[in-house]
Amino acid sequence: MDEIVRMMTGDGFVKAMAVTGRDLVERARQIHHTWPVATAALGRTLMGCSMLGAGLKEEQGSVTLRIKGGGPLGTITAVSDCEGNVRGYLQNGQVDLPRKGPAKLDVGSAVGTDGFLTVIKDIGLKEPYVGSVPLVSGEIAEDLTSYFAVSEQIPTACGLGVLVDTDQSVLCAGGYLLQLLPGAPDGVIDALEEAVRRLGPVTEVLHQGADAAQVLERLLEGMEPQLLERSPVSYKCYCSRDRVSQAVISLGKAELRDMIDKEGHADLTCQFCDKVYHFSKEELEDLLASATKD
Repeated sequence: MDEIVRMMTGDGFVKAMAVTGRDLVERARQIHHTWPVATAALGRTLMGCSMLGAGLKEEQGSVTLRIKGGGPLGTITAVSDCEGNVRGYLQNGQVDLPRKGPAKLDVGSAVGTDGFLTVIKDIGLKEPYVGSVPLVSGEIAEDLTSYFAVSEQIPTACGLGVLVDTDQSVLCAGGYLLQLLPGAPDGVIDALEEAVRRLGPVTEVLHQGADAAQVLERLLEGMEPQLLERSPVSYKCYCSRDRVSQAVISLGKAELRDMIDKEGHADLTCQFCDKVYHFSKEELEDLLASATKD
């Protein structure tokens, strides 16, 4: 089962979060028919966004993570609710690139570095918070680390990984966020850097059987980690016929009229889950009437 685990060190200087996401990344792969490097890039984005969402304090809040690096995958978008349930898509899922090593997918080249990582937090205010930083590597974890340092001034260590099996399915997937709280001495930073080095790639640890809590326990060894929360997360789309109807109305009267006259019907596909919503001519006429009333 996919989950998010949150911990705090005994001295209160480090807050930590880890996610396991094999099932949610596999669900995304099946929906979007992604090839391995795209599966890895989308999976990392989904899990990073999931941890950002779970870090919100506002109920009903949401976080959108958008990565646009100019690489062959195109723009990658993920959206998480405040519990870490996440959904996402990318422009080009059928991309293949030479590997960097025997089991090392070249996510950085597929994403590209000519662009930005953007975080949009909707926490119920009139305007959402938007933070954007230039991409550092396109590997996503380093780019999220840069985002926290530049946009939120929080020293952060982030690891994200997706291990793809020989049949292209997801073998394991996970990640972590370690963040220093104000007042943390330099010794804590040094200890965390050493712990990250010692842990190595998060997928190797997960593939050996560790869960999210055990990943954090290894990273925070000797710091008296205290478990705060562990909760399930999943790939979750919130699309509905009503929401799609509202989106159709928002196209405007002229475009709706044109759709009715030219096509006589509409088949609209949700970008996040690929569900198709069919609207007959009569249903489009009803939506046009609603738009006209407004």
